[in-house]
Amino acid sequence: MTIRVLLLAAMAAVVQLAAAQSVTETPSRTIRTGKAEVTALAIAPKNDRVLVGTNNGAVLHEIESGKKIFAFPYSEDGATAVYHAGFNDNGEFVVLIGPSGKRTVWSAANGKQEKVLTPHRWIPDPRAVKAMGLEMSNSAFDRFYQQKEVKLGDVTVRAAKKGVVEFVDADGKVTRTITFPENKDQHHQAPLLLWENQLLIGTDDGRVLFYDVL
Repeated sequence: MTIRVLLLAAMAAVVQLAAAQSVTETPSRTIRTGKAEVTALAIAPKNDRVLVGTNNGAVLHEIESGKKIFAFPYSEDGATAVYHAGFNDNGEFVVLIGPSGKRTVWSAANGKQEKVLTPHRWIPDPRAVKAMGLEMSNSAFDRFYQQKEVKLGDVTVRAAKKGVVEFVDADGKVTRTITFPENKDQHHQAPLLLWENQLLIGTDDGRVLFYDVL
């Protein structure tokens, strides 16, 4: 085998290694929202706050300090779980959506609920909500999390049963798993969010874990 062939093979291996990204072994930051199961995650447009949907409403936290700013209760059609959470473009308002598809909007400035939704054209309309799979007819055990997987180069990071997070290569092989022994809900699928150079993972005991992307 010639030197040229060896160099080309080595370069190809470096490129393949660079594409197969991963994350640190331990989280660089942990935000504790309480004891509720984390079901959804969203980062404010200014990158200073994280909105955490849980099975009992949602909580807004400062990222840097971890301080809780507001708690947003959710109780629509007898459900308290939030399966989708998001901010508007300037981060002044947040939207929460539960398993029945009902939407509630809250002020991120004063923590109060907006009773009239008509002016908020940024929130998903009922058709878009239905496309998410958030329908009242579904069993409570059919967890319609909207953040089941993210891409890290050629690697797919996906939520599995019992809150386990799997790293899957381009060939479909699981190359790494992150497990959380603290998780008690066998149906929990950890919501995943890729933000800047960090991977956020939500646990069923109220933690949001920030892993640095390598």
